[in-house]
Amino acid sequence: MPGILYLIPNTLGAADPASDALAHIIPEQVQALTARLDYFVAENAKTARGFLKLIAVRHPLAKPLQEIEIAELNVNTPAQALAGLLEPLLAGRDCGLVSEAGVPAVADPGADLVRLAHERGIQVRPLVGPSSLLLAVMASGLNGQSFAFNGYLPTDAALRTKRIKELETRSRAEKQTQLLIETPYRNGAMLEALVGACQPGTLICVATDLSLPTESIRTLNGGKWKSLLAAGKAPDFHKKPTVFLLLA
Repeated sequence: MPGILYLIPNTLGAADPASDALAHIIPEQVQALTARLDYFVAENAKTARGFLKLIAVRHPLAKPLQEIEIAELNVNTPAQALAGLLEPLLAGRDCGLVSEAGVPAVADPGADLVRLAHERGIQVRPLVGPSSLLLAVMASGLNGQSFAFNGYLPTDAALRTKRIKELETRSRAEKQTQLLIETPYRNGAMLEALVGACQPGTLICVATDLSLPTESIRTLNGGKWKSLLAAGKAPDFHKKPTVFLLLA
């Protein structure tokens, strides 16, 4: 009988191993289940080991950390390698799929492995944990009945502006919240692009370091954001994971 592919949520940023903060982010049941696994698929083995060290503070691991098998799956993993990652499951071994941050298989290369698991008759079990996208929608005050995640926008300024205008038009027509993310060191450029491309009345939310002690969430219309930026009062979000949302 095949093993189970558990989709294990990771923290959205560094957690203090000496505190109980992890229990407020990752449920105890999820921590306990994670601790009993000895095979994981992760974007980065080093990051996954750091996550397991946090788990081990409250829940002894099934094996010494150096003996736990961690296979990597990232944007550079060829499609033909996915089947090999599932071989231990087909042999009856349970596996935990872990993202770099947040929930796996959402804006994450793990989605391809999950789809293949379904094709191979492997049970897939998603576990409860933090999703920066859903937390951002919840806290934004924007439309939570209809929203779309658009990932990264083009880095070319002209193409990015064109794409933002397209998303604003779609948002207005469908009354739909549009979500996007950016490489953290380009957060400032992204907010400036949103403010420059959107109408003054369009609502823009900037949600940074969600679930962390440094969390910051602010929703203003484009005109107010423009005034703040002109006054040199940009959010403190340089190199910090941020979700941007807009609603026209």
